[in-house]
Amino acid sequence: MKTRIISAVIALLIFVPIFIKGGFIFDLAIILVSLLGLKEFIEIKETKKQLPIFIKLVTYIIMVLILLVGTTSEELSFSLDLRIITGIFLVYLIPSVLYHDRSIYSITDAFYLIGGIFFLGTSFYLLMFVRNTSLALIIYLFCISIFTDTFAYVTGYFIGRNKLIEEISPKKTIEGMIGGTVMGVVISTWFYLTVIDSEIALSSIVITSLFLSIIGQLGDLVFSAIKRYYNKKDFSNIMPGHGGVLDRLDSIIFILLGFMFFMTII
Repeated sequence: MKTRIISAVIALLIFVPIFIKGGFIFDLAIILVSLLGLKEFIEIKETKKQLPIFIKLVTYIIMVLILLVGTTSEELSFSLDLRIITGIFLVYLIPSVLYHDRSIYSITDAFYLIGGIFFLGTSFYLLMFVRNTSLALIIYLFCISIFTDTFAYVTGYFIGRNKLIEEISPKKTIEGMIGGTVMGVVISTWFYLTVIDSEIALSSIVITSLFLSIIGQLGDLVFSAIKRYYNKKDFSNIMPGHGGVLDRLDSIIFILLGFMFFMTII
């Protein structure tokens, strides 16, 4: 517990000022964090099979390109150069034939990396873009993630009896999910009405917060399922007691993706 608290305090001291500052420093930090997350995504795959160095190098380069080229619009939208999209398919699919040996690189590996680079690239770009669009808005989204996770843990610890999906995450309970959802929605809704827009229809922000709270918890389970498949407790140990980048950002990644469906409402 002591190690967990110390690593959390250090992480907050480093990232909170960068988060508040925004701009170029924040973008650079997100690029570095995204590369660490991508490294974890590749390394968990490599617990079962090593990937060619060339393929891994190209994957890191593509991640940086996605974050840098994603969009030039000032509106809350996401676009990706078609040259990058077609390049991604070519650079991953063609080597699956050229390597000739499925034990080295296969079509399954190709689609794992294609899916991963689009998934993580889009998610980290949204984190970067939403922050630079509105500090208050990204805080709102983090409120949903942090308070949902916190109260899910507290509620589950004290009154949790019924397992949610034991095969994927043995410690999560139905009671914890309900408690986390309720408090996540209440606190994030209060923040939105107080800081961002007091005139928005209460029903709209409550429904949005509810949807995103549930999506965040399901996202947590998705990442747990990946770890379970590869027989890993954490993606890495970059934060002692907390795990890796993807362990810490699992729910906010899905909340950001879910937010794209509701941005026209709020």
